[in-house]
Amino acid sequence: MTNMANGAPHEGIRPLASRSVLTGRRVPFGAPTQTPRPGISVIIPMRNERENVLPLAKQVLQALSGQRGEVELILVDDASNDGTWDQILAAQQADPRVRALRHERQSGQSAALWTGFEASRGEVLATLDGDLQNDPADLPRMLAALARCDLVCGVRAVRNDNTVRRISSFIARRARKAALGVDFKDIGCNLRVLKRRVLESLLPFDGLHRFLPVLAQDAGAVVEEMDVAHHPRTAGRSKYGVWNRLGRGVWDLSMIAWYRKRQMPSVPVVEHHVQRA
Repeated sequence: MTNMANGAPHEGIRPLASRSVLTGRRVPFGAPTQTPRPGISVIIPMRNERENVLPLAKQVLQALSGQRGEVELILVDDASNDGTWDQILAAQQADPRVRALRHERQSGQSAALWTGFEASRGEVLATLDGDLQNDPADLPRMLAALARCDLVCGVRAVRNDNTVRRISSFIARRARKAALGVDFKDIGCNLRVLKRRVLESLLPFDGLHRFLPVLAQDAGAVVEEMDVAHHPRTAGRSKYGVWNRLGRGVWDLSMIAWYRKRQMPSVPVVEHHVQRA
């Protein structure tokens, strides 16, 4: 078995189609496999979360044990260098519902999320962070809410984050409301569930994970927010600081504001048919 960290794939790894988030090309969603198509795909981007992989996989699968239909858990390793990949392989060995995907180079959370979207096969998708701060026990309640909407976004009613993250989130919310005219309570919470058709309205770009609810709503999706639990981090380290959370978010916000102004509006169309004898 070769070492993925050195650029060569592990034995048994099959490359997926070129990822549009890296190449700019749109590719079909849903990687072909020999197993039955699941009803729910859970996608978790991970970067240096070695200690969290196995307990998180166990918690997700337990939380969804009462759901109808098959479940697949897609763990996407964004080129970790701390042994996260080995733990993902161990999770896959322990439960065949786990799918293991790895980026050959670090590409960011949005890229890992999009990789999971493209590989997923379920008609319903769920996403959450890999740091055990999101609680998988909230997923059944969120999935049930899809009966009345297209996308459910978690809201961390009680935040277990440091002061920098809380302040930057507060400022970012005010900036979003001013620039975009929308006011989602917690756009930074990546605990979400959505119907597959929502993906059809999304374009892959670095920063997608922050603005997914805004873009989905713009495309006509019915979006609902729901209070969820938020736990303190017990292992690993946060990947966000002042610049890549607040500074980067403000920069992305200006790009999204420009994009929304340039979007082509929905135009009613009438087609004329010639009546022939």
